[in-house]
Amino acid sequence: MTILQQNLDTKDCINPTDVAHELTETVMPAKANFRKSKTFVLAIAAGALIAFGAQVSLTVMTGTEQISWGLAKLVGAMTFATGLMMVVLTGAELFTGNVMMTFSVIEKKTSLAKLLRNWSIVYLGNLVGSIILATLIYFSGASHNSHEALGVMGLTTAYTKASLPLVEAFTRGILCNWLVCLAIWMASSSRHVIGKIFAIFFPIMTFVASGYEHSIANMYFLTNGLFLKNTPAVVAASGLTADQLSVLNLKTCIFGNLIPVTLGNMVGALVFVVLLFWTAYLRDDHHD
Repeated sequence: MTILQQNLDTKDCINPTDVAHELTETVMPAKANFRKSKTFVLAIAAGALIAFGAQVSLTVMTGTEQISWGLAKLVGAMTFATGLMMVVLTGAELFTGNVMMTFSVIEKKTSLAKLLRNWSIVYLGNLVGSIILATLIYFSGASHNSHEALGVMGLTTAYTKASLPLVEAFTRGILCNWLVCLAIWMASSSRHVIGKIFAIFFPIMTFVASGYEHSIANMYFLTNGLFLKNTPAVVAASGLTADQLSVLNLKTCIFGNLIPVTLGNMVGALVFVVLLFWTAYLRDDHHD
């Protein structure tokens, strides 16, 4: 290893084996031992921050009919990444990232009971934060921007998500959280804020532009859509029929999207991040 490489390793980033140990032995056990109230408050914050990213992505994609579909998706994806940047840099608690706490359970640094407690509190807090932001944005009148076009974008996005076949919702959830957890892993390896930002940006841009499904973001998208479904001016501008709008209801949002996407998100993190990286970086520790 050259002096330059040594300096980069020391000053810029942590090597993958050390990241695995730090997450497993320090970061994840600390999360598991947070007070319930602290966990819940930080989870509300994360739900709202992801929702901010979701809303700005809707905003910048509004009125992009004159450019290609792929380029429009890229524009929305680039801005959506802001949500996870804010979550990571503020220390907020995000369910999809916390699936990686299973590293610590496998290594017996955290109990299964504490893991399940964390997941339950964080998932509920993320939902509360998403609903709070959806409510505030709805009453702000933002959906009427650009002659109802922003509202139409939000409504059609929610309708599309609620209409996904279960297998597609599940597999898109797997692909999404594989990338989200990679973003968090890579951000954990950087010693600098700018490094963390870039580590988050590219995987999140990839998942959003590819059309994968994130359960916490969908808490916002679907709640926003349920509000907009009851906004006559937006409905009229959308061109969606009554039969199409009937698909967008609480039952389909929960059972047709949130549950399969959440399960997919869990599989994506557990199989393609935790299992792979535990095998690569931690398994050998048990064969000394």
